[in-house]
Amino acid sequence: MITISLCMIVKNEESVLARCLDSVRHLVDEIIIVDTGSTDRTKEIAQGYGARIIDFPWNDDFSAARNFAFSHATMDYIFWLDADDVLLSEDQEKFLSLKCTLPSDIDSVTMIYSLARDERGTTISSVRRNRLVKRSNHFRWHGMVHEYLEVWGKILNSDITVLHQPIHNHSDRNLKIYEKQLAQGKELSPRDLFYFANELFDQQQYERAISYYEQFLQTKKGWVEDCIAACGRLADCFYALGDEKQALRYVYQSFEYDTPRAECCCRLGYYFLKKKKHRLAVFWYNLATQLTIPSDSWGFIHHACWTWLPHLQLCVCYFYLGEYELAYKHNEKAKEYVPDHPDVLHNQCLLESILSIHSTFPQTDQ
Repeated sequence: MITISLCMIVKNEESVLARCLDSVRHLVDEIIIVDTGSTDRTKEIAQGYGARIIDFPWNDDFSAARNFAFSHATMDYIFWLDADDVLLSEDQEKFLSLKCTLPSDIDSVTMIYSLARDERGTTISSVRRNRLVKRSNHFRWHGMVHEYLEVWGKILNSDITVLHQPIHNHSDRNLKIYEKQLAQGKELSPRDLFYFANELFDQQQYERAISYYEQFLQTKKGWVEDCIAACGRLADCFYALGDEKQALRYVYQSFEYDTPRAECCCRLGYYFLKKKKHRLAVFWYNLATQLTIPSDSWGFIHHACWTWLPHLQLCVCYFYLGEYELAYKHNEKAKEYVPDHPDVLHNQCLLESILSIHSTFPQTDQ
């Protein structure tokens, strides 16, 4: 069985740290907490879990703090978490099984990072991250903000999910770090251009976001998934600014990087639905239903676009086309994913009434 060091960087996390450590304390062999300046009970809570606590002066560089934490690990593998992350019981069991069976030649294990869930606990947004890495490889973190861990070798993609459950919103923290870098005359890397644009987008600074997304794409050095995501965000920016022509241009541009993603197909479906071009909308929503998430995808996944949303929108399209049986069929498909969605329930009631009136609804199925 391998041994595992848990490495974390924290600051004023008294509201979430115990929850995180409760979910993993029995899975790891040592806990290393790098504190970047807490003024609350964070250190006291960490001590209660037998953590090794090391101070690190904060310098607006997340990679520096994470590399510092990794440098103090002593076990075979390093597992990293943020304080507002947890592993649910099912994933704790999977993690323990992995720990007992992981071959020694594995250099990194990826896990699913669930960024948001709906009211039923279903993940609606996720991304895959390298989470458990071999210490002897001395992998390094890169990037002051939205840092990434550079790994190589034999990588295992697991189905273990790390759940992100933030309580506090650090809404402008990363934006300020980027702004500070720009004020100091530092040049942003292609990756930082993309993530800075994301921060601007989240703050609804759409014009500036457009500028930096376009700069990112013009470098032609971006990761494919980031290029596709940038095109989608550019479309969203232009939609918000009322420029549908430019929005449409960037959705189509996303197809230059790889096969269509369901998110982009749904954007096109929505565009044509708004234009009341229902047959064109049907085409793009139907395509979305036929796609599967690429097995090697490391990009952000908006699960609604890959599951229930295109079916719900197909129900709307077919309704306007007067094809009520097809509308009902797709509403039922959407219902398989989101049985309590108010739009699904409304559509079901309406369509059952219409189909009953037209004597085409199969009475035995009611």
